[in-house]
Amino acid sequence: MAAAHTILGIDPGLQHTGYGIIRVAGNQHSFLACGRISTKASAPTAERLAALAEGLAQVIRAHNPTHAAVEEVFVNSNARSSLQLGQARGVCLLVPGQLGLPVAEYAARLVKKSLVGKGNAEKAQVAHMVRVLLPTSAAASADAADALAVALTHAHHLAFTARLK
Repeated sequence: MAAAHTILGIDPGLQHTGYGIIRVAGNQHSFLACGRISTKASAPTAERLAALAEGLAQVIRAHNPTHAAVEEVFVNSNARSSLQLGQARGVCLLVPGQLGLPVAEYAARLVKKSLVGKGNAEKAQVAHMVRVLLPTSAAASADAADALAVALTHAHHLAFTARLK
């Protein structure tokens, strides 16, 4: 029988970081939790990053995932926004790693292709597939739905890797 895993998916952002947690046992995917960690836009960047780190640590301690998966950032033309997103993503990679979790990274196009079948799928299509695959998820925000999509992508890649062994 295939090993069971609890996967934390993370959709990084400085203002809102989405998280989604699923349980995977064989071909069965179960929704456990989702939400988002928000920071105060008026706070200094260091304070916002610290709040994000603490929020992620709390989620990890509450749900004890065995794996984490983080969406790679989309770099846009606004250098300041890209830098802030990169800093938030660094925290999203660091915290699970510090807490002993293996951390995988997935490009947004790969997440979309894994769930919808095409890398240029719309956000609404991804959210719909999350609801189909995890009917009890009722993701409260787009950030949480994206994070659940990242977790599902990692589940598919874990299953594929296990079949190769």
